Amino acid sequence: MNPFLSFLIQSAVAFPSAVTIWLVSIFAINNPFWLSSGLALAGGGLVFWLVSLYTGSRFLKKNGLTRKEYRYIKKNLDEAKKKISRLHKSLFSIRHLPSLKERMELLRMIRKIFTMTKKEPKRFYRAERFYFSHLDSVLELTERYAFLSSQPKRNRELEWSLAETRSTLSEMTKLVEKDLYHVLEDDIDDLKFEIDVAKYSIKNVRDSGQLEESVTRASISKENPVPETKPLDKNKESTNQAETGPRYFINTKVAEKEEVKIPTSREARYKDKNRRFKE
Repeated sequence: MNPFLSFLIQSAVAFPSAVTIWLVSIFAINNPFWLSSGLALAGGGLVFWLVSLYTGSRFLKKNGLTRKEYRYIKKNLDEAKKKISRLHKSLFSIRHLPSLKERMELLRMIRKIFTMTKKEPKRFYRAERFYFSHLDSVLELTERYAFLSSQPKRNRELEWSLAETRSTLSEMTKLVEKDLYHVLEDDIDDLKFEIDVAKYSIKNVRDSGQLEESVTRASISKENPVPETKPLDKNKESTNQAETGPRYFINTKVAEKEEVKIPTSREARYKDKNRRFKE
């Protein structure tokens, strides 16, 4: 819990309690002023301590820790705070501009791990490798690099050592990044679980919507059935046409042609003879 916020809560409860004790002691019991003031201070201090115990126990219960575990974690966090302060000074005392962005990213991840662990002490057990190994290595490398890079004269061996230190710091940055993801592993798993639940809920809503739509369509079709088409009766149709009025018909019969007589063989010969004489 934030110490400043905890102090405000304790003071907000203890001060009215002390004033109430003083008023009761001096007016109701008729005690002297100094005795009433002493009782008020003692009562306010007692209330302040009781509220601190209550808030502390509630904080420990929320994080699932005992007081012994919390003291152990708090001790390591206080040491880590001092190391991070030294690391901040060392990183920004280095004058190598190409690696400035990487150094700032390294410091940002380290502070993020420390802030999350301080807010939720139970995360300390997931960041033990960072606090007991990686943070010390980064601090040692950074301080050595800052010291060597501040020398006025450099030879080939010194330049090689500085380059090797920068490469090692890059590797340590990747390890710190893995430590950060390891601390956030439970949150990532919880997020994946919530996403799966949300997807399942969305799927159920869609399926229920489709089912309701199909049921609605079926009920509408039952209420308003489509009339069946029956074959028409020809006799009934002709009577209906006669009742409605006169009808006009077109004669489609073709007139019979007159029979053409074909002359016999004698008549054909006679006509041929007459033609010859005329010629």
